[in-house]
Amino acid sequence: MKREGRILELLTERKRIEVARLAEELGVSQVTVRKDLNDLERRGIISREHGYAMLRSADDVEGRLAYHYEEKRKIAGRAAECVSDGDVVMVESGSCCALLAAELAETKKDLTIITNSAFIAGYIRGKSNVQIILLGGIYQQDSQVMVGPMLEQCMKGLYVDVLFVGADGYSPRAGFSSRDHMRAQAVHDMAAHAGRVAVVTESEKFARRSTVPLDFNGLDCMVVTDASVGMEVAGSLADAGITLITV
Repeated sequence: MKREGRILELLTERKRIEVARLAEELGVSQVTVRKDLNDLERRGIISREHGYAMLRSADDVEGRLAYHYEEKRKIAGRAAECVSDGDVVMVESGSCCALLAAELAETKKDLTIITNSAFIAGYIRGKSNVQIILLGGIYQQDSQVMVGPMLEQCMKGLYVDVLFVGADGYSPRAGFSSRDHMRAQAVHDMAAHAGRVAVVTESEKFARRSTVPLDFNGLDCMVVTDASVGMEVAGSLADAGITLITV
């Protein structure tokens, strides 16, 4: 919904907005805005108090969903086109991945999603057309994701066509990277049980570099991102044999 994206853009800019002011800027009634805010609050993206709406902390998954929301939603929609009814896919943690899981739950039938993200499992709960398999492991509270050696044990006997992952950074020399060693290892363990890896992330991540390489060397890899990705990055992805899809 474009209005929902605009609400999150305004909140990203101002952090806190009066509901009446928000309705005025959007050109809709306060009743309509409150319905939109109720839905965003139900999904944990915003919080409300005393006639105001505000973003949640950017330090958790719910808060990060709001940043570049419209870009992430479009990326998720394009990535979902790679999945068919009845497929079994793996989805790793992150805000783009959460929106992808929601898109799959809304548009696909008889789908199975294997994930190490407790947040994603909760985010798409109640969708009767999706079976969720939540992998076990050590629970990281901020990211709400499972990591560690138990996750690798849970992967035994599982194999899927595609694993969708996020990334914290990228460089032509080191490739995609993560801020967290244990999450990077979780991605590595999951990728070993997938035919292809699809990185879903907004283009601004390509201007960053994190400390732990995700190491997709030798894997069939594709990237779905927005059209603001630079020519230099596009060239380095092509040189690495990585398929680039932009929206």
